[in-house]
Amino acid sequence: MKAVTERDIRASFINCSKGEAARLAVPPDLAALPWDDLDFLGWREPSAPDRANLVTEHAGRLVGVALSHPSRRRGLLQRSMCSVCLTTHSGSGVSLMTARLAGKAGREGNSVGIYMCTDLACSLYVRGKRVPEGVGGRFEESLGLEEQVGRAAGNLGAFLAKVGLPR
Repeated sequence: MKAVTERDIRASFINCSKGEAARLAVPPDLAALPWDDLDFLGWREPSAPDRANLVTEHAGRLVGVALSHPSRRRGLLQRSMCSVCLTTHSGSGVSLMTARLAGKAGREGNSVGIYMCTDLACSLYVRGKRVPEGVGGRFEESLGLEEQVGRAAGNLGAFLAKVGLPR
């Protein structure tokens, strides 16, 4: 992913108002992020533990999605798998992330969800730059790294299409 600015991030959201996008907490040090290792920028809202945000490039433009997820903790013995990067996590390492749909449907309260790494670090898990805590991990695969990255991007793209990506 190419490095982006705070202004770019705020202008990219498709499922919230401009006012809501202006009030989002953007990661503080964008210049220090490992942009070459990111397929998307994901972060949790520090003041609201049940909200998160995701920004990615799609069809030559930046697309942002506001997400929400439950803040309850699961038992350490329970394992779940992220639908984007296929990493397993114990405890609350995977959450059901829901996004309001873009446009009128979202304003009417309709949403779509996906099970995703709670820390939104899917790109780093796929590349082996981060290891899940606890009993989680990644399965040994016959796919190469680029194929795994492509699959994760496809999984995320399918979710974003359900949210209402602009055509």
